Formats: sequence, structure tokens, C-alpha cells
Amino acid sequence: MKELPPFRGEIWYVYMPGQPTDPHQPRPAVVISADERNQSEDDVIVVPIFTRGELGPTRVPIGEGIGGLRHDSVIFCEEITTLSIEFLDQGPLGDRVPESLLRRVLRAVRIAIGEVPAPGG
Repeated sequence: MKELPPFRGEIWYVYMPGQPTDPHQPRPAVVISADERNQSEDDVIVVPIFTRGELGPTRVPIGEGIGGLRHDSVIFCEEITTLSIEFLDQGPLGDRVPESLLRRVLRAVRIAIGEVPAPGG
């Protein structure tokens, strides 16, 4: 873990709680909590990234190379979680994701928690 806190939009390898037998730990996740919060708290809010998965209103595709990812992947916005910074393993993997992608992720989180209706819903 680096000295500076993670920044919103960075992708880090993280250990997801409740999945101790997952052979893909640590896994990439995008930090979505605000920078001000990340600097003052000892935890961050992240959304995990998987290399495969069905797309849908709460899942956002992300291309290889974006944020330092090595594969085309899917951001599972319905699996938003808060992690102690001790669960962050390596990062950031690259530059922050583009603001347009971050907005899509935040909208998908809002759909997942029922704050915004899903398209066509």
C-alpha cells in the first residue's frame, strides 16, 4: 500500500471481504469514493472488476488498457463495497479512468441501489 491515499477513478488490486476462497484474489476494483473522503478516512468505496460477465444496467464494460487493466473487463456496480485501506494490495495500476466512464459507473451504482430506474424500467 502506498503512502498517499487512493484517488477516485484509480484502479487498485484489492482483497474482497467475504470471498476468501476466490482464487482471483486480489482482484481489480475502481475507487469511487470522493478524494476528500479518501484522504480523511481509513476506508474507501470500490466497485470490483471482473474479466467476464453479462452486461446490463448495473454492469459497465471497460476496455483493456484503461486505468492500467490488462484485459477487457466488466465493472460490477451492484457489488459496491467499502474496504479498509488495508484491503488494498497494489495500485494504482495506471492513470485514473476517464471521467465519462466514472459517471457511467456512478449511474450504474445508483441503478443498483434503486435511486435511478434502470433503462426501459
